[in-house]
Amino acid sequence: MLLGLFDRLWTPTALYFILALPLCALRHVANNTIAYAALGAWTAYYAQNIVTAVLCERKIDALGGRAPTILASQFQDYGKGPQFRIEWKDFLGLSIFTTDGERWHQSRQLLRPQFIKDRVSDLHTFEKHTQILIRLLAGSHDGETVRADDLFYRFTLDAATDFLLGKSVDSLENGQTEFAQAFADVQNVQSLIARLGPIRALIPKGKFRAGLKVINRFVGNYIDRALQLSPEELEKITKSDEGYTFLHALASYTRDRDVLRDQLVAVLLAGRDTTAVTLSWLFYELSRHPQVVQELRQEIFSFVGPEQQPTYDDLKSMRYLQHTLNEILRLYPVVPYNVRQALRDTTLPRGGGPNGDEPIGIPKDTAIGYSTLVLQGRPDIYPSRGSGFPDHLAFVPERWDAWTPKSWTYIPFNGGPRICIGQRKFQSFPAWHQLHIM
Repeated sequence: MLLGLFDRLWTPTALYFILALPLCALRHVANNTIAYAALGAWTAYYAQNIVTAVLCERKIDALGGRAPTILASQFQDYGKGPQFRIEWKDFLGLSIFTTDGERWHQSRQLLRPQFIKDRVSDLHTFEKHTQILIRLLAGSHDGETVRADDLFYRFTLDAATDFLLGKSVDSLENGQTEFAQAFADVQNVQSLIARLGPIRALIPKGKFRAGLKVINRFVGNYIDRALQLSPEELEKITKSDEGYTFLHALASYTRDRDVLRDQLVAVLLAGRDTTAVTLSWLFYELSRHPQVVQELRQEIFSFVGPEQQPTYDDLKSMRYLQHTLNEILRLYPVVPYNVRQALRDTTLPRGGGPNGDEPIGIPKDTAIGYSTLVLQGRPDIYPSRGSGFPDHLAFVPERWDAWTPKSWTYIPFNGGPRICIGQRKFQSFPAWHQLHIM
Protein backbone atom coordinates (compact mmCIF):
# COMPACT_ATOMS: atom_id res chain seq x y z
CA MET A 1 0.00 0.00 0.00
CA LEU A 2 2.77 2.44 0.94
CA LEU A 3 4.72 1.51 -2.20
CA GLY A 4 1.64 2.30 -4.27
CA LEU A 5 1.32 5.66 -2.54
CA PHE A 6 4.95 6.52 -3.27
CA ASP A 7 4.47 5.51 -6.91
CA ARG A 8 1.56 7.95 -7.20
CA LEU A 9 3.56 10.72 -5.53
CA TRP A 10 6.59 10.19 -7.79
CA THR A 11 4.96 11.78 -10.85
CA PRO A 12 5.65 15.18 -12.49
CA THR A 13 2.24 16.54 -11.48
CA ALA A 14 2.55 15.39 -7.86
CA LEU A 15 6.10 16.68 -7.54
CA TYR A 16 4.98 20.04 -8.91
CA PHE A 17 2.43 20.42 -6.11
CA ILE A 18 4.66 18.90 -3.40
CA LEU A 19 7.95 20.66 -4.19
CA ALA A 20 7.92 23.23 -6.98
CA LEU A 21 4.72 25.10 -6.13
CA PRO A 22 5.45 25.50 -2.38
CA LEU A 23 9.04 26.61 -3.07
CA CYS A 24 7.80 29.12 -5.65
CA ALA A 25 5.19 30.39 -3.18
CA LEU A 26 7.75 30.76 -0.39
CA ARG A 27 10.08 32.70 -2.69
CA HIS A 28 7.33 35.13 -3.61
CA VAL A 29 6.22 35.46 0.02
CA ALA A 30 9.80 36.28 1.02
CA ASN A 31 10.10 38.87 -1.75
CA ASN A 32 6.57 40.20 -1.21
CA THR A 33 5.78 39.60 -4.91
CA ILE A 34 3.20 37.63 -6.82
CA ALA A 35 3.88 35.01 -9.47
CA TYR A 36 2.09 36.61 -12.44
CA ALA A 37 3.24 33.95 -14.88
CA ALA A 38 2.23 31.14 -12.51
CA LEU A 39 -1.29 32.53 -12.17
CA GLY A 40 -1.65 32.61 -15.94
CA ALA A 41 -0.38 29.05 -16.37
CA TRP A 42 -2.63 27.88 -13.53
CA THR A 43 -5.83 29.19 -15.09
CA ALA A 44 -4.86 27.96 -18.57
CA TYR A 45 -4.76 24.42 -17.17
CA TYR A 46 -7.77 24.55 -14.86
CA ALA A 47 -11.02 25.80 -16.39
CA GLN A 48 -13.17 25.59 -13.27
CA ASN A 49 -12.68 25.69 -9.51
CA ILE A 50 -9.51 24.48 -7.79
CA VAL A 51 -9.84 23.06 -4.29
CA THR A 52 -6.67 23.28 -2.20
CA ALA A 53 -5.78 22.79 1.45
CA VAL A 54 -2.92 24.40 3.36
CA LEU A 55 -2.40 22.47 6.59
CA CYS A 56 -6.11 21.62 6.76
CA GLU A 57 -7.35 25.11 5.84
CA ARG A 58 -9.60 24.55 2.81
CA LYS A 59 -9.73 27.08 -0.02
CA ILE A 60 -11.38 27.17 -3.43
CA ASP A 61 -9.81 29.22 -6.22
CA ALA A 62 -12.75 30.21 -8.42
CA LEU A 63 -10.75 31.07 -11.52
CA GLY A 64 -13.47 30.39 -14.08
CA GLY A 65 -15.16 33.79 -13.95
CA ARG A 66 -17.04 33.65 -10.63
CA ALA A 67 -16.42 37.26 -9.61
CA PRO A 68 -19.98 38.47 -10.42
CA THR A 69 -21.40 35.82 -8.09
CA ILE A 70 -18.99 36.46 -5.23
CA LEU A 71 -18.99 40.26 -5.49
CA ALA A 72 -22.55 41.04 -6.60
CA SER A 73 -25.37 38.54 -7.18
CA GLN A 74 -24.63 36.59 -3.96
CA PHE A 75 -22.93 39.45 -2.13
CA GLN A 76 -24.68 38.64 1.16
CA ASP A 77 -23.23 35.11 1.09
CA TYR A 78 -19.57 36.11 0.76
CA GLY A 79 -17.50 38.58 2.77
CA LYS A 80 -14.21 39.15 4.50
CA GLY A 81 -15.21 36.74 7.23
CA PRO A 82 -14.04 36.23 10.81
CA GLN A 83 -10.74 34.57 9.83
CA PHE A 84 -9.65 37.63 7.83
CA ARG A 85 -10.47 39.89 10.79
CA ILE A 86 -8.38 37.71 13.10
CA GLU A 87 -5.41 37.87 10.71
CA TRP A 88 -5.59 41.65 10.14
CA LYS A 89 -7.06 43.00 13.40
CA ASP A 90 -3.77 44.29 14.86
CA PHE A 91 -2.90 46.24 11.71
CA LEU A 92 -6.25 47.38 10.27
CA GLY A 93 -8.57 46.93 13.24
CA LEU A 94 -12.29 47.13 12.42
CA SER A 95 -11.88 49.21 9.28
CA ILE A 96 -13.69 49.16 5.95
CA PHE A 97 -11.34 46.43 4.69
CA THR A 98 -11.89 43.95 7.54
CA THR A 99 -15.59 44.14 8.35
CA ASP A 100 -18.88 42.86 6.93
CA GLY A 101 -22.55 43.66 7.31
CA GLU A 102 -23.72 46.79 9.10
CA ARG A 103 -20.27 47.68 10.44
CA TRP A 104 -18.83 47.61 6.91
CA HIS A 105 -21.76 49.69 5.64
CA GLN A 106 -21.15 52.32 8.33
CA SER A 107 -17.47 52.49 7.38
CA ARG A 108 -18.33 52.96 3.73
CA GLN A 109 -20.85 55.69 4.52
CA LEU A 110 -18.21 57.44 6.63
CA LEU A 111 -15.45 57.31 4.00
CA ARG A 112 -17.25 57.61 0.68
CA PRO A 113 -18.05 61.36 0.81
CA GLN A 114 -14.35 62.17 1.21
CA PHE A 115 -13.49 60.47 -2.08
CA ILE A 116 -16.07 62.09 -4.34
CA LYS A 117 -14.86 65.66 -3.82
CA ASP A 118 -12.45 67.14 -6.34
CA ARG A 119 -10.52 69.63 -4.21
CA VAL A 120 -7.97 71.97 -5.76
CA SER A 121 -5.83 71.54 -2.63
CA ASP A 122 -5.43 67.84 -3.44
CA LEU A 123 -3.79 68.76 -6.76
CA HIS A 124 -1.43 71.10 -4.92
CA THR A 125 -0.48 68.17 -2.68
CA PHE A 126 0.24 66.00 -5.74
CA GLU A 127 2.29 68.80 -7.31
CA LYS A 128 4.52 69.39 -4.29
CA HIS A 129 5.62 65.78 -3.99
CA THR A 130 5.77 65.19 -7.74
CA GLN A 131 8.41 67.90 -8.15
CA ILE A 132 10.61 66.23 -5.52
CA LEU A 133 10.14 62.87 -7.23
CA ILE A 134 11.07 64.24 -10.67
CA ARG A 135 14.31 65.63 -9.25
CA LEU A 136 15.20 62.29 -7.64
CA LEU A 137 14.29 60.28 -10.75
CA ALA A 138 16.70 62.41 -12.75
CA GLY A 139 19.55 61.28 -10.48
CA SER A 140 22.43 63.36 -9.18
CA HIS A 141 24.74 62.47 -12.11
CA ASP A 142 24.17 61.78 -15.78
CA GLY A 143 23.57 58.11 -16.36
CA GLU A 144 23.10 57.28 -12.69
CA THR A 145 20.78 54.33 -12.07
CA VAL A 146 17.92 54.95 -9.65
CA ARG A 147 15.44 52.53 -8.08
CA ALA A 148 12.23 53.95 -9.49
CA ASP A 149 9.98 51.50 -7.64
CA ASP A 150 11.50 52.49 -4.27
CA LEU A 151 11.00 56.17 -5.11
CA PHE A 152 7.39 55.52 -6.12
CA TYR A 153 6.64 53.85 -2.77
CA ARG A 154 8.23 56.71 -0.85
CA PHE A 155 6.47 59.26 -3.05
CA THR A 156 3.01 57.74 -2.52
CA LEU A 157 3.64 57.43 1.23
CA ASP A 158 4.52 61.13 1.39
CA ALA A 159 1.50 62.19 -0.66
CA ALA A 160 -0.87 59.88 1.23
CA THR A 161 0.19 61.06 4.69
CA ASP A 162 -0.02 64.67 3.49
CA PHE A 163 -3.55 64.14 2.15
CA LEU A 164 -4.77 62.17 5.16
CA LEU A 165 -3.08 64.02 8.02
CA GLY A 166 -2.01 67.36 6.60
CA LYS A 167 1.70 66.61 7.02
CA SER A 168 3.98 64.40 4.97
CA VAL A 169 6.47 61.97 6.50
CA ASP A 170 8.96 63.30 3.90
CA SER A 171 10.47 59.91 3.12
CA LEU A 172 11.56 61.11 -0.35
CA GLU A 173 13.79 63.77 1.14
CA ASN A 174 14.92 61.92 4.25
CA GLY A 175 15.15 58.33 3.08
CA GLN A 176 13.63 55.64 5.25
CA THR A 177 12.12 57.63 8.12
CA GLU A 178 11.06 55.91 11.32
CA PHE A 179 7.42 55.83 10.20
CA ALA A 180 8.26 54.57 6.70
CA GLN A 181 10.45 51.80 8.12
CA ALA A 182 7.80 50.84 10.67
CA PHE A 183 5.12 50.71 7.98
CA ALA A 184 7.33 48.47 5.81
CA ASP A 185 8.14 46.15 8.73
CA VAL A 186 4.47 45.74 9.64
CA GLN A 187 3.48 45.09 6.02
CA ASN A 188 6.17 42.45 5.55
CA VAL A 189 5.11 40.47 8.62
CA GLN A 190 1.41 40.98 7.87
CA SER A 191 1.85 39.43 4.42
CA LEU A 192 3.23 36.30 6.10
CA ILE A 193 0.42 36.21 8.67
CA ALA A 194 -2.15 36.36 5.87
CA ARG A 195 -0.53 33.65 3.72
CA LEU A 196 0.85 30.97 6.02
CA GLY A 197 -2.38 29.54 7.38
CA PRO A 198 -2.28 27.71 10.74
CA ILE A 199 1.50 28.12 11.12
CA ARG A 200 1.12 31.92 11.31
CA ALA A 201 1.50 31.59 15.09
CA LEU A 202 5.15 30.61 14.58
CA ILE A 203 6.05 33.85 12.78
CA PRO A 204 8.37 36.13 14.84
CA LYS A 205 6.44 39.31 15.58
CA GLY A 206 9.01 41.52 17.30
CA LYS A 207 9.36 43.97 14.39
CA PHE A 208 5.61 43.78 13.78
CA ARG A 209 4.71 44.90 17.30
CA ALA A 210 7.43 47.55 17.38
CA GLY A 211 6.27 48.90 14.02
CA LEU A 212 2.65 49.03 15.16
CA LYS A 213 3.67 51.13 18.18
CA VAL A 214 5.36 53.64 15.87
CA ILE A 215 2.35 53.76 13.51
CA ASN A 216 -0.17 54.12 16.34
CA ARG A 217 1.87 56.82 18.06
CA PHE A 218 2.35 58.78 14.83
CA VAL A 219 -1.29 58.62 13.73
CA GLY A 220 -2.53 59.04 17.29
CA ASN A 221 -0.83 62.42 17.66
CA TYR A 222 -2.78 63.80 14.70
CA ILE A 223 -6.03 62.26 15.91
CA ASP A 224 -5.57 63.91 19.32
CA ARG A 225 -5.08 67.32 17.68
CA ALA A 226 -8.15 66.88 15.49
CA LEU A 227 -10.32 65.86 18.44
CA GLN A 228 -9.24 68.97 20.35
CA LEU A 229 -11.18 71.01 17.77
CA SER A 230 -14.85 71.68 18.38
CA PRO A 231 -17.47 70.34 15.93
CA GLU A 232 -17.97 73.92 14.70
CA GLU A 233 -14.25 74.36 14.02
CA LEU A 234 -14.11 71.05 12.17
CA GLU A 235 -17.11 71.95 10.04
CA LYS A 236 -15.52 75.26 9.09
CA ILE A 237 -12.28 73.53 8.04
CA THR A 238 -14.01 70.85 5.97
CA LYS A 239 -16.02 73.46 4.04
CA SER A 240 -12.89 75.15 2.74
CA ASP A 241 -9.73 74.05 0.95
CA GLU A 242 -7.51 75.86 3.44
CA GLY A 243 -6.27 73.51 6.14
CA TYR A 244 -8.52 70.64 5.03
CA THR A 245 -7.36 67.09 5.69
CA PHE A 246 -9.02 63.71 5.36
CA LEU A 247 -8.74 63.31 9.14
CA HIS A 248 -10.60 66.57 9.80
CA ALA A 249 -13.43 65.40 7.55
CA LEU A 250 -13.72 62.07 9.39
CA ALA A 251 -13.51 63.73 12.82
CA SER A 252 -16.46 65.93 11.90
CA TYR A 253 -18.57 62.73 11.68
CA THR A 254 -17.17 60.66 14.55
CA ARG A 255 -15.23 61.30 17.77
CA ASP A 256 -14.37 57.62 18.21
CA ARG A 257 -10.58 57.46 18.38
CA ASP A 258 -10.38 53.77 17.42
CA VAL A 259 -12.61 54.28 14.39
CA LEU A 260 -10.45 57.18 13.21
CA ARG A 261 -7.21 55.23 13.70
CA ASP A 262 -8.45 52.08 11.91
CA GLN A 263 -9.90 53.92 8.91
CA LEU A 264 -6.85 56.17 8.48
CA VAL A 265 -4.39 53.27 8.50
CA ALA A 266 -6.58 51.27 6.11
CA VAL A 267 -6.84 54.13 3.61
CA LEU A 268 -3.12 54.83 3.95
CA LEU A 269 -2.30 51.21 3.14
CA ALA A 270 -4.63 51.11 0.14
CA GLY A 271 -3.71 54.52 -1.24
CA ARG A 272 0.02 54.08 -0.91
CA ASP A 273 0.61 50.58 -2.28
CA THR A 274 -1.86 50.50 -5.15
CA THR A 275 -0.68 53.80 -6.59
CA ALA A 276 3.01 52.93 -6.26
CA VAL A 277 2.50 49.59 -8.02
CA THR A 278 0.54 51.21 -10.84
CA LEU A 279 3.20 53.89 -11.35
CA SER A 280 5.89 51.21 -11.44
CA TRP A 281 4.10 49.21 -14.14
CA LEU A 282 3.20 52.38 -16.03
CA PHE A 283 6.76 53.59 -16.41
CA TYR A 284 7.99 50.07 -17.10
CA GLU A 285 5.68 49.91 -20.13
CA LEU A 286 6.39 53.49 -21.22
CA SER A 287 10.11 52.74 -21.22
CA ARG A 288 9.40 49.95 -23.72
CA HIS A 289 7.00 51.92 -25.93
CA PRO A 290 8.48 55.30 -26.97
CA GLN A 291 5.67 55.84 -29.49
CA VAL A 292 3.16 55.90 -26.60
CA VAL A 293 5.31 58.47 -24.80
CA GLN A 294 5.31 60.65 -27.92
CA GLU A 295 1.53 60.39 -28.27
CA LEU A 296 1.06 61.30 -24.61
CA ARG A 297 3.30 64.34 -24.90
CA GLN A 298 1.37 65.63 -27.89
CA GLU A 299 -1.95 65.30 -26.08
CA ILE A 300 -0.67 66.89 -22.87
CA PHE A 301 0.84 69.88 -24.66
CA SER A 302 -2.34 70.39 -26.70
CA PHE A 303 -4.39 70.60 -23.49
CA VAL A 304 -2.21 72.44 -20.98
CA GLY A 305 1.04 73.42 -22.69
CA PRO A 306 4.43 73.35 -20.95
CA GLU A 307 3.59 75.67 -18.02
CA GLN A 308 -0.13 75.58 -17.22
CA GLN A 309 -1.27 73.50 -14.24
CA PRO A 310 -3.96 70.95 -15.20
CA THR A 311 -7.36 70.81 -13.54
CA TYR A 312 -9.43 67.74 -12.72
CA ASP A 313 -11.44 68.41 -15.88
CA ASP A 314 -8.23 68.47 -17.93
CA LEU A 315 -7.18 65.09 -16.56
CA LYS A 316 -10.56 63.56 -17.35
CA SER A 317 -10.63 65.04 -20.86
CA MET A 318 -7.28 63.65 -22.03
CA ARG A 319 -8.51 60.49 -23.73
CA TYR A 320 -5.12 58.99 -24.58
CA LEU A 321 -3.88 59.60 -21.04
CA GLN A 322 -6.93 57.82 -19.65
CA HIS A 323 -6.60 55.00 -22.18
CA THR A 324 -2.98 54.49 -21.14
CA LEU A 325 -3.98 54.14 -17.48
CA ASN A 326 -6.87 51.82 -18.41
CA GLU A 327 -4.44 49.62 -20.33
CA ILE A 328 -2.05 49.43 -17.37
CA LEU A 329 -4.91 48.46 -15.04
CA ARG A 330 -6.10 45.87 -17.56
CA LEU A 331 -2.70 44.17 -17.74
CA TYR A 332 -1.66 44.77 -14.13
CA PRO A 333 -4.70 45.18 -11.84
CA VAL A 334 -3.74 46.72 -8.51
CA VAL A 335 -5.07 43.79 -6.47
CA PRO A 336 -4.39 40.80 -8.73
CA TYR A 337 -5.67 38.22 -6.25
CA ASN A 338 -8.32 38.48 -3.56
CA VAL A 339 -10.15 36.21 -1.15
CA ARG A 340 -13.66 36.09 0.28
CA GLN A 341 -15.11 33.74 2.88
CA ALA A 342 -18.49 32.03 2.72
CA LEU A 343 -20.54 33.62 5.49
CA ARG A 344 -23.15 30.84 5.30
CA ASP A 345 -23.67 27.54 3.48
CA THR A 346 -24.08 28.65 -0.11
CA THR A 347 -23.22 27.81 -3.73
CA LEU A 348 -21.31 28.85 -6.83
CA PRO A 349 -23.27 28.62 -10.10
CA ARG A 350 -20.79 26.37 -11.91
CA GLY A 351 -18.14 23.79 -11.05
CA GLY A 352 -20.36 20.92 -9.87
CA GLY A 353 -21.75 17.89 -11.65
CA PRO A 354 -19.95 15.51 -14.01
CA ASN A 355 -19.23 18.23 -16.57
CA GLY A 356 -18.56 21.11 -14.18
CA ASP A 357 -21.53 23.09 -15.50
CA GLU A 358 -23.84 22.65 -12.50
CA PRO A 359 -23.94 24.51 -9.17
CA ILE A 360 -21.44 23.47 -6.52
CA GLY A 361 -22.04 23.58 -2.78
CA ILE A 362 -19.83 25.87 -0.69
CA PRO A 363 -19.83 25.15 3.08
CA LYS A 364 -19.80 28.06 5.51
CA ASP A 365 -16.31 29.43 6.31
CA THR A 366 -14.79 28.14 3.06
CA ALA A 367 -12.29 30.62 1.61
CA ILE A 368 -12.92 31.54 -2.04
CA GLY A 369 -10.04 33.03 -4.02
CA TYR A 370 -10.52 34.95 -7.25
CA SER A 371 -8.08 36.77 -9.50
CA THR A 372 -8.71 39.92 -11.53
CA LEU A 373 -5.34 39.30 -13.18
CA VAL A 374 -6.48 35.89 -14.40
CA LEU A 375 -9.91 37.17 -15.41
CA GLN A 376 -8.59 40.10 -17.43
CA GLY A 377 -5.95 37.89 -19.06
CA ARG A 378 -8.41 35.37 -20.51
CA PRO A 379 -8.33 35.44 -24.34
CA ASP A 380 -12.01 34.44 -24.66
CA ILE A 381 -13.28 37.78 -23.27
CA TYR A 382 -11.70 39.80 -26.10
CA PRO A 383 -12.54 40.19 -29.80
CA SER A 384 -10.73 37.70 -32.03
CA ARG A 385 -7.31 38.53 -33.44
CA GLY A 386 -8.79 38.11 -36.91
CA SER A 387 -11.01 41.15 -36.33
CA GLY A 388 -7.94 43.37 -36.09
CA PHE A 389 -8.07 43.61 -32.30
CA PRO A 390 -4.56 43.76 -30.78
CA ASP A 391 -3.08 40.83 -28.89
CA HIS A 392 -4.77 40.83 -25.48
CA LEU A 393 -1.41 40.38 -23.73
CA ALA A 394 0.19 43.38 -25.46
CA PHE A 395 0.34 46.95 -24.11
CA VAL A 396 -1.74 48.88 -26.67
CA PRO A 397 -3.59 51.95 -25.28
CA GLU A 398 -5.17 52.53 -28.71
CA ARG A 399 -7.38 49.45 -28.23
CA TRP A 400 -9.59 51.61 -25.98
CA ASP A 401 -10.43 54.05 -28.81
CA ALA A 402 -13.24 51.86 -30.14
CA TRP A 403 -13.58 49.08 -27.57
CA THR A 404 -15.55 48.83 -24.35
CA PRO A 405 -15.07 45.75 -22.16
CA LYS A 406 -18.10 43.58 -21.53
CA SER A 407 -19.63 43.65 -18.07
CA TRP A 408 -17.47 41.93 -15.42
CA THR A 409 -14.49 41.43 -17.75
CA TYR A 410 -12.61 44.55 -16.59
CA ILE A 411 -12.76 45.04 -12.82
CA PRO A 412 -9.45 46.51 -11.60
CA PHE A 413 -11.36 48.19 -8.76
CA ASN A 414 -13.50 45.12 -8.00
CA GLY A 415 -17.25 45.39 -8.46
CA GLY A 416 -20.58 45.18 -6.71
CA PRO A 417 -21.33 46.89 -3.38
CA ARG A 418 -17.65 46.73 -2.33
CA ILE A 419 -16.30 48.44 -5.45
CA CYS A 420 -13.36 50.68 -4.55
CA ILE A 421 -14.62 54.02 -3.22
CA GLY A 422 -11.28 55.67 -3.94
CA GLN A 423 -11.07 54.95 -7.66
CA ARG A 424 -11.70 58.57 -8.68
CA LYS A 425 -8.82 59.80 -6.54
CA PHE A 426 -6.69 56.84 -7.59
CA GLN A 427 -7.16 57.58 -11.31
CA SER A 428 -6.36 61.27 -10.82
CA PHE A 429 -3.11 60.65 -8.92
CA PRO A 430 -1.21 58.57 -11.54
CA ALA A 431 -2.61 60.76 -14.31
CA TRP A 432 -1.27 63.90 -12.63
CA HIS A 433 2.11 62.31 -12.03
CA GLN A 434 2.32 60.92 -15.57
CA LEU A 435 1.43 64.32 -17.02
CA HIS A 436 4.26 66.07 -15.17
CA ILE A 437 6.88 63.45 -16.02
CA MET A 438 6.01 63.75 -19.70
